[in-house]
Amino acid sequence: MPNLLAMSFEGELAPSFDLRCLAPGRKLPDGWGIGYYPGGEPSASVLKEPAPPQGSIRGELIKAWEHLASSIFVLHVRTATWGSPSDANTQPFARAYGGRDWLIAHAGTLLDRLTPLEGNPFEPVGSTDTELVFCELLGRLSREGWKSLGEADLSVVQGWLEAIDTHGTLSIVLTDGHDLLVYADAAGEIPVYVWQPRPPYTELAFGDDDLEVDLAKRGLKARKGIVVATSPLEAFTTREPREGGGESESEDGGRDEGGGEHELGAQSSEKERSRLEWKRLEPGHLLLARQGAVRAEVGPRRKSLPPTVPVVLPPPSLAFPPRAETREYEIVHRTVYRYKKPVERSTHTLRLAPVVDRLQHVHEHSLSVSVDGKSRDFEDVFGNRTRRLLIETPYTELAIESRSRVEVLDVEPIEPRTLRTRATIPLLWMPWQRQTLQPFLLPTELPETQLDELVEYAMSFVERNDYDLLDTLSDINQSIFREYAYRQGATSLATTAFDVYVHRRGVCQDFTNLFICLARLLGVPARYTCGYIYTGPKNPNQLQSEASHAWVQVYLPEVGWRGFDPTNGIVTQTDHVRVAVGRNYVDATPTSGTLYLGGGGETLSVDVRMERA
Repeated sequence: MPNLLAMSFEGELAPSFDLRCLAPGRKLPDGWGIGYYPGGEPSASVLKEPAPPQGSIRGELIKAWEHLASSIFVLHVRTATWGSPSDANTQPFARAYGGRDWLIAHAGTLLDRLTPLEGNPFEPVGSTDTELVFCELLGRLSREGWKSLGEADLSVVQGWLEAIDTHGTLSIVLTDGHDLLVYADAAGEIPVYVWQPRPPYTELAFGDDDLEVDLAKRGLKARKGIVVATSPLEAFTTREPREGGGESESEDGGRDEGGGEHELGAQSSEKERSRLEWKRLEPGHLLLARQGAVRAEVGPRRKSLPPTVPVVLPPPSLAFPPRAETREYEIVHRTVYRYKKPVERSTHTLRLAPVVDRLQHVHEHSLSVSVDGKSRDFEDVFGNRTRRLLIETPYTELAIESRSRVEVLDVEPIEPRTLRTRATIPLLWMPWQRQTLQPFLLPTELPETQLDELVEYAMSFVERNDYDLLDTLSDINQSIFREYAYRQGATSLATTAFDVYVHRRGVCQDFTNLFICLARLLGVPARYTCGYIYTGPKNPNQLQSEASHAWVQVYLPEVGWRGFDPTNGIVTQTDHVRVAVGRNYVDATPTSGTLYLGGGGETLSVDVRMERA
């Protein structure tokens, strides 16, 4: 049974907590309590029970109450050391400071009483050592003028905790409802373990003989998270039998491995246990989580370093890269359609001519079609160079070949501060701007329940990045790259952004559609971009350069359209050649057509060769 359990997830979850330790015949704890932030508000709710009876009604409440929903949860099960079992001495404790409620829970015990901070406005209500630590930390934060964990210098906070830790054993979690701070006892006597559940999963329950936490009992959401506990727990998996047995297969014939140990797939309906990948925090280590992701870490102070110099591990950089060198490419794009029966009449729309503008110069371009027909070149409503082709000569094979020589220039790197006041979400547009950008602001039509979940998912990125526009977009870009599997054949043109979000797999088109949907739900104009990417010889991503590639362009105030490639987790520079843009794939597809007479048994082959000129 963990003495302490805390969780931080993307958006709100409504888990079920089953305190099995309160069942008849079990040794009862001296108290238990759970704290959370309903509705994402800065106000915390705490449900606690000192000296609980067997079959506790409150214990049944947290198991079945659907309103127990939050992004952050702190659960503490008490063994009394300081103070009698009373409400005032039962954790977690809550205090208001800086316009928000703070929660703390502590595993361990101090051997002597802390000397109160001089002039500290915070005083304990009960008689526990945890409240003394709580008041000490809030007093120090107040003295520094830090009204949230996000404002605090974490290396300084880590130093405070190490100093307090010398009085005994100290493993704690502290939260302001936005961030979750975790500190592991410096002596290692009270270990702290961290597990990071990642979707997709069909169910997610974990625990031991005394506790079970079911995150999916009241509705499954495909969210990643951070779970912290003072003892490692096991996964509980209910395995239902399937018709035909065995594991499911994806459309490309491979096994669906996305869910790891959380997936269903065995032939028993009994609840089984499996090990989870818990990582023990190094003694003295401090970790800060927000919206299900680790945002910062501070390592313990080393004996070889001066005591005032901690080892700080910064969060991943969201900085934009420097300007890239100009590049020139030779591109051959060959598409071949074959039919079992002759096609006697058909029309085709071709978007194969690279964009010409100040950042992309087309020195040569030719387009050849193996079957004669009537053609007309024009610029479509999105500015794409388009050819309309009518063929009335029977054929069983149609080969379309585009050859281009393109020079690509990079732009000045984006400087986040140049956006000034318009660098935060939500973005505000003038009426005429919104009218012009409207096609790129409307998300794909999906059921309202799916859009609601995607909105909550999108907002988790916003909250994780303090509403900063560029950091939010970069985080979405990087998260799709790291957390979604590139798997050919697992999706189709009918796959929606919600499908990609749930199953966490797809190809460049799918990742682009998801990014576009999330950006538009946040009020950021986004458009689908089709073209080519240069990956270089013998690159692991060579498959991407052997076909047309897709990525996202978002419109930034006073900057213009900028490209993000979630398939590769990068911003576009001189490795990407733009061919067409639109609201979605249909508007920018390289080749499409309609067969009016004949045809049948169509096969398609596409080959792209892109080389440095």
